[in-house]
Amino acid sequence: MTQPTHTHRQHGGRFAMLAHYNGDTALEAQMIVIYRDLDREIETATTAKDWEQNWKPIAADDCTLCLGTGTDAIKGNKRQPCGGCFGLGKVMKDGERPNDYWQIAEVALGIIQRQQRIIEQRDQVLAFPEVQEVLQQRKARQEKEPAEWVQREQEWRESGGRGHGGRRHTGD
Repeated sequence: MTQPTHTHRQHGGRFAMLAHYNGDTALEAQMIVIYRDLDREIETATTAKDWEQNWKPIAADDCTLCLGTGTDAIKGNKRQPCGGCFGLGKVMKDGERPNDYWQIAEVALGIIQRQQRIIEQRDQVLAFPEVQEVLQQRKARQEKEPAEWVQREQEWRESGGRGHGGRRHTGD
């Protein structure tokens, strides 16, 4: 039996990447990924860009039951937590299921520390003056333009209607 190497970011599931190669004929400029859906026993192909956006590799500390989603994968109920990881999506570093509250707290602490590292890295990137300048330009551009829903509302009110004199019934 093939071991799962990836899972879908939104839908979950068990997938194994089989091959990665350049496309031919019509897909000549595309990188193609061949993968196997282990739940349905189907081999499928997709572009490398789609693969990177929608599938994530299974980490060593991901729960083997839910593959890191934290939801009940056995019954398929997304509202119930996984019984293998108690809804955390992660297990202990040795791959074992946490058995008591202290072990669950240890797993949760690892998740929190990982998220703190990610936030610190993003803060470091945001501290660069070039990034600040781009963000300020983007904010200024957004402030100049009215919101999208405002533009749609104005276009709707200015367009022809079916009321008296060709005007719209707006309720006022």
